[in-house]
Amino acid sequence: MTGLLVRPAEPADFAGVARLTVAAYEADGQLKGEHGYAAVLADVAGRAVHGEILVAADPATGQLLGSVTFVLPGTRYAELCGPGEAEFRMLAVDPAAQGRGAGAALVEACVARATELGCTALLICVRDGHAESAHRLYRRRGFVRVPEQDWTPLPGVDLLALRLALTAAP
Repeated sequence: MTGLLVRPAEPADFAGVARLTVAAYEADGQLKGEHGYAAVLADVAGRAVHGEILVAADPATGQLLGSVTFVLPGTRYAELCGPGEAEFRMLAVDPAAQGRGAGAALVEACVARATELGCTALLICVRDGHAESAHRLYRRRGFVRVPEQDWTPLPGVDLLALRLALTAAP
């Protein structure tokens, strides 16, 4: 789908963002034995204090199709990024809207935002063994594995680090 609207989330969007994010993670099997992560995903207002929440919406209907959290180093939700880098977290597309380009549009919005801020790289963690479509999306965009930054926040939750080198905007 072309012509998606990607914009900063507004407080009125937070409940819809929470719903679609939890639904996307549940549909992908990432919340099995999740130890409270669904509550973190649903706390959109809390994430908005520490980063930028972006949404992809259908421009004709306003329906939220996906969301992502964009963060900078030293903020609460930054896991990998260092000085001069940025990171995105919790990229989610409503299961009913998958395949319409929302995930790719959100990644591009994060790349644009990081470039606009003069960042040298953009990072993301992906769960090993889940969401092969997400892995493909990141590879096609040029993200590469950074195995030395892989980590395991909880037993059975292995996160793979991916990095995209950026050229600052002129």
